[in-house]
Amino acid sequence: MTNNRKYERVPTKLRCWCEGENVTVYARIGNMSEGGLFVRTSTPLERGATARLRFGTDGFETTARVVWSRSEGQDGPAGMGLEFDGADDQIRAAIRRMIDEDRRLTAN
Repeated sequence: MTNNRKYERVPTKLRCWCEGENVTVYARIGNMSEGGLFVRTSTPLERGATARLRFGTDGFETTARVVWSRSEGQDGPAGMGLEFDGADDQIRAAIRRMIDEDRRLTAN
């Protein structure tokens, strides 16, 4: 499998609210980067769906698009990979700060 990611994925224990068309889940983020994140959930949204995400200590909000999903037992934990929509430099900087803060908290 080819890795086409532009940004390094970082494991995290953060949680997020993920709101799709007909479902809202509160789930653990398995990993994240400046480009997107992996949400661990047994009820992933369909590929191509748009989701509104809220996470971080400041209640950061953004939208993302589901680029893949998998059920339990399919080569890893159930969940979905989301790519941030329209992530500009300001959004990427905020995500970098969250990643750095999470690293500091989990290192202690």
